[in-house]
Amino acid sequence: MVALAEISVGADAVTADPASPKAETAAAARPQPIAASALSRTFGGVHAVEAMSITLQRGELLGLIGPNGAGKTTLFNLIAGALRPTAGRIVVEGRDVTAESADKRIARGLCRTFQIPKPFPEMTVLENVLVGAQRQAGERLLPNFLTPGRVAGEERRAVEKARELIEFVTLTDVAYQHARVLSGGQRKLLELARVLMAEPSIILLDEPAAGVNPRLLELIIDRVQQLSRQGRSILLIEHNMELVARLCTRVVVMASGRHLAEGTPAEVANDPAVIDAYLGDRP
Repeated sequence: MVALAEISVGADAVTADPASPKAETAAAARPQPIAASALSRTFGGVHAVEAMSITLQRGELLGLIGPNGAGKTTLFNLIAGALRPTAGRIVVEGRDVTAESADKRIARGLCRTFQIPKPFPEMTVLENVLVGAQRQAGERLLPNFLTPGRVAGEERRAVEKARELIEFVTLTDVAYQHARVLSGGQRKLLELARVLMAEPSIILLDEPAAGVNPRLLELIIDRVQQLSRQGRSILLIEHNMELVARLCTRVVVMASGRHLAEGTPAEVANDPAVIDAYLGDRP
């Protein structure tokens, strides 16, 4: 098993003991990883997200829940850069990224997974993970001719790191098999490894438990907890409330594109407005 400390967190992550006074002071002095304010997104006349504000604290594992059609995935797409907001502002690590593309946000350390993973089916698991490597000199033409030694060295280090991440998500036995043979749960693990290859300090996880068998679900929960303890800031969309309660200390609830409630898992689970949003008006 690869020790978590061996896997890089990214340049901006907090790696000190989160309970130490020094770490607390450093975290307090730095901007929030994500601060989205008054976000709206319309499709024609439909308000998928309306005046939604959300913040993610440094090192936090924040849950985002809501009934189907609440606007959670649209909000994820706005924060990740896949969609532009109709109105509102998105700040990542103190910088306004509202107009930035998804690839620029990845370069800032913000990465996301998808509810339905779509690996490259005819590439091996190892090759799929390598796709996530960032800032490789060999991606440009001239370095391959002018500094081939540097390019080869980067490629060796990338392969070593990819193998460590594959071991971290327990896919070593299928590392050289085509991704098309993987089960749904294994594809979720592969996508997590590919995201980690980019060394993010902020991760958006879109329903990691959906369609996963209980054994792999426990593995995913363990790995997410390890990443949180390592200091990464994680925003999690999930319908599995048991998983949310196990992982998150704070939960934000959306309904009809708006912020509905916020609090601990127990508080939101017992909030009458949240119950009505999921079950409809009660007698």
